[in-house]
Amino acid sequence: MSRIFFDTNLFIYLLEDSGKQGARVAELVERISKRRDELLTSTLTFAEVLVKPLSVGDIAWAQQYERLLSTPGVSLLPFDRACARIFAQIRQDKTIAPPDAIQLSCAANARCGLFITNDERLTRKIVPGIEFITSMERAFI
Repeated sequence: MSRIFFDTNLFIYLLEDSGKQGARVAELVERISKRRDELLTSTLTFAEVLVKPLSVGDIAWAQQYERLLSTPGVSLLPFDRACARIFAQIRQDKTIAPPDAIQLSCAANARCGLFITNDERLTRKIVPGIEFITSMERAFI
């Protein structure tokens, strides 16, 4: 069983994109489920996905995200003191934005084998505690 971290954008594609990106994420989720891997994300993801629904006053849309991130098999990781220490190390690289550093620090603290994003810039980074950082297109699980 592997620990796989999804960046925020993957959950957005899963819920909102009925095209190629949404289908790709659905395929990844299906394989993760079949393999009984652990799907992780952070509480920052929860906050980020709620911004747009709440900004337009769409409570039903916000509740869809709440249900998605509460499904069995999806775990939300907190940004705690241990993550903050990792965050400070990651932010030494000024090309990594603070939200990305939070995501990476939560994944590193959880010792994730795979961090999947659609941000190509992150796929070139090496973060101790994460075995591989890849794009959703190149993720093979």
